[in-house]
Amino acid sequence: SRERFPRRRDDSPPRRRHRDDDDRQRRLPRRWEAASRGRDPRDDRRDRDGNRSQERFASRRDDGREAPLHQQIAWGKQITARNATPESILRLFTNDGHRFSARNVATTAHRVGKFGGNRFRTDRRLQPLAVASGRRIGEFNGMQLANVAWGFAKTEFIDQRLFAGIAAEAQRRVREFNSQELSNTVWAFATAGVAAQTLFETIALETPRR
Repeated sequence: SRERFPRRRDDSPPRRRHRDDDDRQRRLPRRWEAASRGRDPRDDRRDRDGNRSQERFASRRDDGREAPLHQQIAWGKQITARNATPESILRLFTNDGHRFSARNVATTAHRVGKFGGNRFRTDRRLQPLAVASGRRIGEFNGMQLANVAWGFAKTEFIDQRLFAGIAAEAQRRVREFNSQELSNTVWAFATAGVAAQTLFETIALETPRR
């Protein structure tokens, strides 16, 4: 009888090429491109006053989708951490803000506002945050609307379009606000020097019902 030996790996016949292999190879570069889209190497090159932050955010806001819940929770913890600084919060927003939920956008504005001070008055890093807040106004609840208005008033970075949008939305949904949120909203508009007479009148009518 003929003795049989196991076939060695290097003697194995070549694998038959499948017609789908070419399609897979064509799709791989697209996957790599999509995977790298979350972080641009140019993000590491920042100038001192953050002039390029607005351009980076604007170029990516239409490409990204809102991140899943577990990622939103992780970002929320970073934003509200005790050791968080305005720089770390704004850096996080610059890199990943295009995927933030409405809640994290509002939390970012509120947390930066807590640091206060007129040093943010001309800080261009706040412009993308104002744009993102304006885009999510319809998704904010009463507390988040009040927090965004309060945060920007504290930083003294006043975006007239954002405050106008908040005024219109707050006036329409004033019954969703509690007493503290109404008070914070009035304070924010008064401090920012933004005229909102109709909103003030609506709040004045709503307050006695509380």
